[in-house]
Amino acid sequence: MYRATFALIASALLCTPQTAWAVTAERGPFITVQASADSGKVLIDVPAWNQPFLMVATLENAIGSNDIGLDRAQNGNPLLVEFRRIGPKAFLVQRNTAFVADSTDKDEAKAARDAFAESVLWSGAVPAGSNRVDISSLLTGDWVGVVNRLKATEQGTYKLEEGRSGVLAAEARSFPDNAEFTALLTFSGPGEGAYVQQVAPDAQSLSVKQRISFVRLPDVGFKPRAYHPASGGFSISRFDFAQPIDRNIEVRLQPRFRLEKTDPNAARSTVVKPIVFYLDRGTPEPIRSALLEGANWWSTAFEEAGFIGGFRAELAPLGMSMSDARYNTITWTHRATRGWSYGGGLIDPRTGEIIKGYVNLGSQRVRQDLLIAEGLLAPYRPGADPALLTEAQQMALQRLKQLAAHEVGHALGFAHNFAASRTATGSVLDYPHPQVSLGSDGRPRMPSAYDTGVGEWDKFAVAHGYGVFPAQNESVELAKLRAGIQGKGYAYVSDGDARAYNHAHEDGMLWDLPGEPMQGLRNLLAVRKAALANFAEGALPPDRQLGDAERRLVPIYLLHRYQAEAVARLLGGSTYAYGLLGDTTPGAVPVPGNRQREALSMLSGLLSQDTLSLPESVLRTMSPPSNEYARGTEFFGTRMDPLFDPLQATASASALIAKMSFEPARLNRLAWQHARDSNVPSINEVFDHLVSEPWRENGGNVLLINTRNWAVLDAALLTLDSGNLHPAVAAQWRSSLASLAKQLQSGKGEQQDASRYIQRYLTDPASVKLRPLAVIPPGSPI
Repeated sequence: MYRATFALIASALLCTPQTAWAVTAERGPFITVQASADSGKVLIDVPAWNQPFLMVATLENAIGSNDIGLDRAQNGNPLLVEFRRIGPKAFLVQRNTAFVADSTDKDEAKAARDAFAESVLWSGAVPAGSNRVDISSLLTGDWVGVVNRLKATEQGTYKLEEGRSGVLAAEARSFPDNAEFTALLTFSGPGEGAYVQQVAPDAQSLSVKQRISFVRLPDVGFKPRAYHPASGGFSISRFDFAQPIDRNIEVRLQPRFRLEKTDPNAARSTVVKPIVFYLDRGTPEPIRSALLEGANWWSTAFEEAGFIGGFRAELAPLGMSMSDARYNTITWTHRATRGWSYGGGLIDPRTGEIIKGYVNLGSQRVRQDLLIAEGLLAPYRPGADPALLTEAQQMALQRLKQLAAHEVGHALGFAHNFAASRTATGSVLDYPHPQVSLGSDGRPRMPSAYDTGVGEWDKFAVAHGYGVFPAQNESVELAKLRAGIQGKGYAYVSDGDARAYNHAHEDGMLWDLPGEPMQGLRNLLAVRKAALANFAEGALPPDRQLGDAERRLVPIYLLHRYQAEAVARLLGGSTYAYGLLGDTTPGAVPVPGNRQREALSMLSGLLSQDTLSLPESVLRTMSPPSNEYARGTEFFGTRMDPLFDPLQATASASALIAKMSFEPARLNRLAWQHARDSNVPSINEVFDHLVSEPWRENGGNVLLINTRNWAVLDAALLTLDSGNLHPAVAAQWRSSLASLAKQLQSGKGEQQDASRYIQRYLTDPASVKLRPLAVIPPGSPI
């Protein structure tokens, strides 16, 4: 691989408010910096022009909204840049790393560079006879993309206010491999967005601190690893026009840290430099201990891969900035609401070497886990065993250990494997559902809600991504590793085949229980029934306002939502593998017809009155929000304001099953599979089980039944109206709707209304305004 060294030789600068200009030397600093706190300017000496380095923008202080997505210590993409001098100006130019010719032939490499545009990111004046550049205006640019992010999240059009922004010159630093600069940026805008109003003292004026890092390119010697789609790793790609004509010009590499053994020939050896992640000192106990324990699970995987002391996580030293490019970090991230956590890395775009790994953990998720645990265990009921409260808290802490290990896994270069749950709990890179069972008293218990330690898949991912092999044997040894993990029954399904309702792989599920999905659903429904029966007497702590019971009810009433999706995934589902044609069997194999029919029957049961109804004890205890409180997005909607609306809960649960089952891509697949194998249910059968049969039901709670019926009918009409069904499949779906309309025509009341509604739509779709489905409160992340 092409390697270029960045040979800036400089002294470091440490500026204080008492000193107008001061330069303090440190060991081997990356670049000479001169900063004046009095003038608010930062100057650097550029000792060598046209030499590349990485520039990274990070938020030191952030917005605080999960929905906007601008977090503290959130790193942007590293840019390969260099300073070029043209006359009296210095230009900061971003190189085009997407299209290259990785060749020792300088002319061939130049031909590729000249064929694609570069980007001039900034320019500044250079005094005659000097190489000193004032980069103050560079540092006060919106490099994180705050303006674009605010606009994309519909918070309005903001602009950077130069008069209320400035360089924090006293915070300029230079270290051996990086230089760090910070600026205060203020953005002005309308202040009308709900998210900015939620978090900012003045939503018309948003001020953040942005850190710009100049990072030395790594030294030569790193060995890139070619990406294999079954490796469990991420990839970076570029088009390399120097590839032979019989090779693909798109080259993919697997990002990984430089991890070297002191004895490269030994199967097990100490390492030259371990991978160390530092935990935010702002993390409180007992969360701090839980996160450190979970992150350190990876040390086992590296030890087993032959790297003695190759990985560890520890508390950050005093005074360390979580944004500093020298350190791999785990940041405890506060936001106004619960939200996602994530892990990533700053990657050398030429080789895939991870220079810095970073993890951001949302601090409110643990509170949601505790809320769910308390909803399941009802520990506040009179006479309850005090150990139940400890059990609930331990569940939340166990989840934090899993979360820390999961996100550190991403920072190490590993992708999700949502199929790992099919083989026990084989990977921390899956999304785990808490494991709950019924105790001897028939009440939910969760003494071991989550497993401990990394799984077999994780150990494989480390061995495949970081293992050291003789160059001539590397591809053979890696193939043995892949064959070995497959031989243990592990499949691999990542985000592109798992996150959406319309995805096809039967094993690619988020938040599902280990093992067979239909048995998991049966078990979870039993737990849900018991939890709902006990909910009213003990799920709400005595110091909470009465209306908060409804928020706690949502995840318990919808406890089956993810396992139901795992069952719905069997309809029109398939199995297939990631790989290369030379080492993987191609093709997608449909889920057997008998399993699909069983899944359809289970989905039908989720629309039963027994599943949709709430116990009388719950209905009696539902109270409107108390004074000064209000419903939020975590609640069911209500058309009985201010009261809890049980019909809206019914509509949401019904819409959940219908949306999963009626996805156009699913129905298209199902129709094709049925045409080839009559054992697979037809889409007419799906319609009959999930739409027609509910409308034929008599007896019970008529209002609940009709709410459910309208919800599934609305979903069926919206599916046809989407235009995403193949014409032949749409014709079958339309025929089922017409048959239902004919059946309901001879009925009474709402059945006749439904018949006329269907017929009007089928006759003239433009004349009917279809109703949107009930809003389903958010479930993820848990």
